Amino acid sequence: MAGSTRKYSPPRFWAEVVVSIIALGVTLLTLLTPQWIERVFGIDPDRGSGALEWIIVGVLIAIAVVMLALAWGERRVLRTAS
Repeated sequence: MAGSTRKYSPPRFWAEVVVSIIALGVTLLTLLTPQWIERVFGIDPDRGSGALEWIIVGVLIAIAVVMLALAWGERRVLRTAS
């Protein structure tokens, strides 16, 4: 909206940061120990091909990037408001 101002939301900023950190952590876990899904859930949905792990890595990286971009936008709102 042109001319409207957004209010900075610290809880929203921190939620976005925390979600991105969790997504990056699970990404790292998946890259270091790809079999964690099989171990934790006791299933092998991709029958050992590793395709599911790569899909998870891609999705989690996308989530992390989006959340960090949203957090960066929240941070910019604070800087311009002060």
